[in-house]
Amino acid sequence: MKDFSYITSSHPAYIERLYQDYVENPTNVDPDLKKFFEGFDFAVANVNGNGKPAVNGSAAVDSTQLSKEFSVYQLIQAYRKKAHLVAKTNPIRPRKDRRANLELSYFGLGEADLKATFEAGKFIGLGKATLQSIVDKLTKVYASSVGVEYSALNDIERIEWLAQAVEERMLKPVAIDQKKHILEKLSEGVIFEKFLHTKYIGQKRFSLEGGENLIPALDAIINKAAANDVKEVVIGMAHRGRLNVLANTLGKTYEQIFTEFEGVIPADKTMGSGDVKYHLGFNGDHTTPDGRSINLQLCPNPSHLEVVDPVVIGFARSKANVLYNADYDKILPILIHGDAALAGQGIIYEVAQMSELPGYYVGGTIHIAINNQIGFTTDFDDARSSDYCTSVAAITQSPVLHVNGDDAEAVVKAVEIATDYRQRFNSDVYIDILCYRRHGHNEGDEPKFTQPSLYALIDKHPNPREVYVQFLLQNGEPDAQELAKDMEKKFWADLQERLDEVRQKPLPYTYQQPELWWRELRRATDADFDQSPDTAISEADAKRLFEGLMKWPEGFNPLKKVEKLLQDKVKVFEAEQKIDWATAELLAYSSILAENKDVRMSGEDVKRGTFSHRHAVMFDAETNDQYNRLNHFQEQQGKFRIFNSLLSEYGVLGFEYGYAMANPNALVVWEAQYGDFVNGAQMVIDQYIASAEQKWGTMSGVVLLLPHGYEGGGPDHSSARLERFLQMSAELNMVVTNITTAANFFHALRRQLAWQFRKPLINMSPKANLRHAGSYSHISEFTQGGFKEVIDDVTVGKVEEVKKVLLCSGKIYFELAERKQKDNRQDVAVIRLEQIYPLPVKQLEALYQKYGKAVWFWVQEEPLNMGAASFLQMNLKSVNYGIISRNASASTATGFAKVHAVEQADIIETAFSI
Repeated sequence: MKDFSYITSSHPAYIERLYQDYVENPTNVDPDLKKFFEGFDFAVANVNGNGKPAVNGSAAVDSTQLSKEFSVYQLIQAYRKKAHLVAKTNPIRPRKDRRANLELSYFGLGEADLKATFEAGKFIGLGKATLQSIVDKLTKVYASSVGVEYSALNDIERIEWLAQAVEERMLKPVAIDQKKHILEKLSEGVIFEKFLHTKYIGQKRFSLEGGENLIPALDAIINKAAANDVKEVVIGMAHRGRLNVLANTLGKTYEQIFTEFEGVIPADKTMGSGDVKYHLGFNGDHTTPDGRSINLQLCPNPSHLEVVDPVVIGFARSKANVLYNADYDKILPILIHGDAALAGQGIIYEVAQMSELPGYYVGGTIHIAINNQIGFTTDFDDARSSDYCTSVAAITQSPVLHVNGDDAEAVVKAVEIATDYRQRFNSDVYIDILCYRRHGHNEGDEPKFTQPSLYALIDKHPNPREVYVQFLLQNGEPDAQELAKDMEKKFWADLQERLDEVRQKPLPYTYQQPELWWRELRRATDADFDQSPDTAISEADAKRLFEGLMKWPEGFNPLKKVEKLLQDKVKVFEAEQKIDWATAELLAYSSILAENKDVRMSGEDVKRGTFSHRHAVMFDAETNDQYNRLNHFQEQQGKFRIFNSLLSEYGVLGFEYGYAMANPNALVVWEAQYGDFVNGAQMVIDQYIASAEQKWGTMSGVVLLLPHGYEGGGPDHSSARLERFLQMSAELNMVVTNITTAANFFHALRRQLAWQFRKPLINMSPKANLRHAGSYSHISEFTQGGFKEVIDDVTVGKVEEVKKVLLCSGKIYFELAERKQKDNRQDVAVIRLEQIYPLPVKQLEALYQKYGKAVWFWVQEEPLNMGAASFLQMNLKSVNYGIISRNASASTATGFAKVHAVEQADIIETAFSI
């Protein structure tokens, strides 16, 4: 809504002239003014006394009355726009004065006008009404327990829908059955925390005390979603309230939760080292009061605040694709944030910017802020510059409903409106539940050290259940007190029984198809990595898929450079039966698609590839139409989904991890523009990719392609930090490769889905060597065998003549091989370590025996404190070798091309001279 305060303060005659302009031609006035004038039957009727508008302003209107009416209209619009700034949403302390300017005087109105009647009442559903009645309704709707913030919205349909929904529903009485249900869910939330606080004194549980209305809120969202034909809800949340949500929303048995509090070690530890109770995920089937069934998923998450957000969104997108044919109305993501984290974590912005993009769209997410008004020990004045923790919503024009966390009915109404909004408009919506934190950051923390005055108020404040009971008693529900006592007595007894090991029967659960696929898999063993499985395809399939990749539709006009590029690939294949790196990659995807499995790839510029090598999608030179080269091999095949991502690593990698986590039968690939850009996504790597299987038993086959290699590009374009991944490698948690041949890359990708388990694959990808002739592979290498963890030197003539073995990995192999050929060194063998973790120790030991008379060296481009050197020294004890590398360095590489050339030449020279 525009600011028309300059009109409000103008002479009435000015507004009359605007009205006459409107009568003459409605398109002559601003759309907002047009709406105002259209709304006044009285004004039209008063023009000539017969209910018909004047022609060309031939009759006059009462300009003073029209001016007053417009003032009241402006007042109504101002309340809709700004009353959230004064709404009584804070249950603990007064609101800050944010200068909402809603006083009557600001609109040219005064106390004397309160008894006057105004046609403008129709704009808020009252019809002709006194100004007092209008103000009363505006206050009850917009300035009481709920503050509605949608001034960032531009879409008039959404604005009007929200205004109507809020104005109708917030004042609508709650039915007695729903009141009882709200009280029941609130009782579950409050008594559960009270019980745990009594039985497990001082134990960390990150209680929901002060924010227990989250439980009826989630219940209301789930029930409303099910009524809107949602089949599945996926939830991501931080620690606070997690145990309560697990017990009272998802149906995790109290026995399981109590067992975790007792610290009992599971008899079966095959699923890893475990994690603390407030990080765990869960799934369950929920039956709504009207008998509808809906699947609930809570994703596991670590302590790193908000890292779960993109994981949840990716998980939801994957499930929508595999189960609901990309019907996003069928699956609803809910992200529950802490207020300080929502305002302070950069991932929030990345996730918001993903929300409307084609590659990451999930039909809208419901965001709930459990607004404790404090982060760890930091007051909100020190935690953000914005008015609200939810201010990020404005960048995607998402509405925010701020609601008093003590008003159970207002919370439920707000979340129901939000759920309907999401389903209708398929976009994000935020709910800011202002509450408080009864204890410190955890139950052993003393909050009064930093907030003595705030916690003096909290100490005296009744819990939300007590507040609701008092509300019911004061509003005509005389049985509320007795009903609440009965609920507490019964629920407490149930909890005590379950604590006393009376078994609670878990709710039945029906596994979804992707979950059944996961259950068919198993944990990996050391033996699985002795030799890779056969991942070859037939020669006929290889040629068919190759030919399909080199075609485009009739009438499509590829860029001439791309056309020549493909023609050159065809010529090489026809002349030498060889396939280059980029084609081998697409051939791997194509073969997986032909097996009716899906492939998804995203990252910055992945359609063409950072180094213009992939061209998975071609662009018409005349129309810019896109042609996906992989979605046309056969009538029945998997889908190849490829998306150029927003300029994000953290958010996008989290999304792709979540996507892979949902479906084991899809190959999910994320490519960094340059390898070290993955640094920005380190939390996803540390907390999910490297450790999720050990912590939560959660496998993933996500693939990371990280361009890596020292080519004089400087410190930011040389290293994907191989050493970091190797340092995190243990207990068969992931696979780390540095591959040199097109066929081996092909097999590595196919192996991801061929295994009877899933492992993340971290590949150090080539850059300049994407086009190195030495990386091309003969078709026979695609039609037999599988991935080669180690590649011996096939140019060695007589083994006994070999005096030196140069063991290496990745790009430097080509430089060593070229030097060997140039010098015709028959006494040197150059062996490639294609898979660094899990380390193929048996294969290396066999080669060590084969070249038993030779001196061995590990040769790497990276400085001594980087690359694989330290990892090998720690893990390859049975082979005696020296190390040739750059000197240890704080920076990954020099920024001077000439210095790089000298350093690189020195490594090669040293390798062949010592």
